[in-house]
Amino acid sequence: MKISLIICAYNEENYIKTCLEKAMENSSRKLHEIIVVDNNSTDRTKEIAEKIPGVKVVQEIQKGANFARQKGFEVSSGDILAFIDADNHIPKNWINILIKEFENNSELVCLSGPYIYYDFSKSKQFLSLLFWYFAYPVYLFVGYMAMNGNLVIKKETLKKIGGFDTTIFYGDDTNIARRASKHGKVKFKLGFVVYSSARRMHGQGMAKTTFIYILNFFSQVFTKKSVTKSYKDIR
Repeated sequence: MKISLIICAYNEENYIKTCLEKAMENSSRKLHEIIVVDNNSTDRTKEIAEKIPGVKVVQEIQKGANFARQKGFEVSSGDILAFIDADNHIPKNWINILIKEFENNSELVCLSGPYIYYDFSKSKQFLSLLFWYFAYPVYLFVGYMAMNGNLVIKKETLKKIGGFDTTIFYGDDTNIARRASKHGKVKFKLGFVVYSSARRMHGQGMAKTTFIYILNFFSQVFTKKSVTKSYKDIR
């Protein structure tokens, strides 16, 4: 099993070094490669990433998270592709859970899990964890769910579905999960977490952000389209 870790980054000079250090520290040398896709950053993101040994840095000049993910998909050489965001930290058991899930289930084509926000207050941490426990029965009913900042997918499956939809931002993770589910099992595992910044929650409000994600989840499920067409970069 060759696992490519792909990290998409736009103006992430405050986050990328820690993200990469955590990835190397907690992957137990079980990664085939680490790729940083610099999405046309105007800060020191690319410079910082290039200084870390063992990290391959490529550039995608077309602005947009899914353009960056698509580039990572195209240049990767692993057969399992793991996507995280540059403000994410993978925990120590993350890589072992990933390997175990794919080794134990030949039908599994996509694995995902929730975020734990490391810069939330304790009360908001509790609310966000509560949200995932309410969301899990929805996953069981629908049959698929994913978060693109914590997404693992077989490369052959991504090829079959034509890669990422670069026309959308909100609902893109549900879009990938829905299309991948046509080719095998898509699993959302509550214990398969990454630690993430809550900067979007801070920037546009927790209630508003949650509502937008829920709205676009159900829109993708029932209409195969996203409702929200625009988004704002929050750094």
